[in-house]
Amino acid sequence: MRILSLAWTILRRLLLSVPTLAGVVVVSFALTRLLPGDPAVYFAGAAPTPEAIADLRKTLLLDRPISEQFAGYLGRLVRGDLGRSLVTGQPVLEDLAVRFPATLELTISASVLALIIAVPLGIAGALRRGRAIDHTCRMVSTAALSMPAFFTGLLLVFMFYYLLGLAPAPLGRIAPMGLPPPERTGFVLVDAMLVRDWPSFRDGLAHLALPALALAFAGIGPLARITRGAMLAVLASDFIRAARSLDMPRWRLVYVYALRNAMLPVLTTAGVVFSFLISANVVVEKVFSWPGIGSYALEALVASDYAAVQGFVLAVAALYVLINTAIDILYGIVDVRVRLG
Repeated sequence: MRILSLAWTILRRLLLSVPTLAGVVVVSFALTRLLPGDPAVYFAGAAPTPEAIADLRKTLLLDRPISEQFAGYLGRLVRGDLGRSLVTGQPVLEDLAVRFPATLELTISASVLALIIAVPLGIAGALRRGRAIDHTCRMVSTAALSMPAFFTGLLLVFMFYYLLGLAPAPLGRIAPMGLPPPERTGFVLVDAMLVRDWPSFRDGLAHLALPALALAFAGIGPLARITRGAMLAVLASDFIRAARSLDMPRWRLVYVYALRNAMLPVLTTAGVVFSFLISANVVVEKVFSWPGIGSYALEALVASDYAAVQGFVLAVAALYVLINTAIDILYGIVDVRVRLG
């Protein structure tokens, strides 16, 4: 019965997200046409003639009315066809399938790293309010919120690659002369572990460390602040004071009762941070030459590659829907009140 209820909740959330995805389709189509730039001019060459531009516009179906272009786009979208990229010459769906695992590997690693650093830091700041660790928590969160991801990435490259020589060159997911493990999942670390290719695992981990840290730094600030604030509110509540009067062990009081009741805002912030990190990937992937969908979308935007930009926006929107659905399920696991509601 519980499995059926969970399945119905997931299905209902996905159905409620259909209007959101429809709105994303309309907005992304409209914005790509409103942005400055003409793909026919970009791909016609260095000194194109008006006739060559007109022929290319006709080939790309850009000479047709906007309503007709949109109807054709919807028809292809229903069939699962996101169009063909003008930059790569490949179907957009294939390009995204090749590049998406790289972005997910980087984003998941950065999110886990941000949680590992921010949540204990926020808890420590709440438990020792006004002391050195609390001031450190606030300073770190303020610095993380103030520094953009691309600046953090450049700073890390300068320190650990140029000055100290501890990190490899920021040239992708693996060394240029290295052999990647056989592709099974698209995640370099997972594929290397599956075939026990430990040299490739160490190489992939070394290349992942700096971009993941640069991206994680952007999420540490809000996570640490929300964790600290939520823990302070819970620790000041009546049931915590009652538990203290019963001489309950401190670790149980903090990590079982207080932390569990403080997790809802932390989970919400974690979902927002994960979504934000996908967007921040665009600049971090450029800094580290990471072959993900962020750099793909940036190249497509410069070239006014409509199909690639629209495919990127739709893929990210679908990922946001899945993240929000997962957060809703975690709400019910963490807090019984949400589950009963």
